[in-house]
Amino acid sequence: MTKLAPTGHRKQRLLLWGRYTGASVVAAATSEVAILTAYGLGLTAFVASVIAFVSGAIPNYMLNRRWAWQQRGKADRKRETLPYVVIVVITALTAIGVTTLADHWAQAYLDSHLWRTVLVGAVYLGTYGCMFILKFVLFDRLIFVNRAARTPEATSPS
Repeated sequence: MTKLAPTGHRKQRLLLWGRYTGASVVAAATSEVAILTAYGLGLTAFVASVIAFVSGAIPNYMLNRRWAWQQRGKADRKRETLPYVVIVVITALTAIGVTTLADHWAQAYLDSHLWRTVLVGAVYLGTYGCMFILKFVLFDRLIFVNRAARTPEATSPS
């Protein structure tokens, strides 16, 4: 008979993936509202993207650190905070660049500000969607690592 229920480790990984996904959805929704609002009100794609990034990055960090990876205590600046900032800034620069390019295209081919706003918002969200799995792997393997649990002493049978 095949065992369908996930093992303890697999169950923990599924729960982590679910919490990461939930945190990402909250951050993405926050960012998306910010970019649609800022761009819709007439700010440039660049400025709207920066506002969207900042508005989503803060809850994303807090939710990922405390809820998804359940890290407590003070963050290690070299091992956690700095690599996190580098990853999200690269993601932000990618999103800002792609949305700015989309805006330039939209300015040339779309007369409706509403449709330009929809396009820029979709491109911004799509960029973060493309980075979703890569960020999970980097967060899991580099940033929110439970170093004690991954040492050979902790994993070898006694």
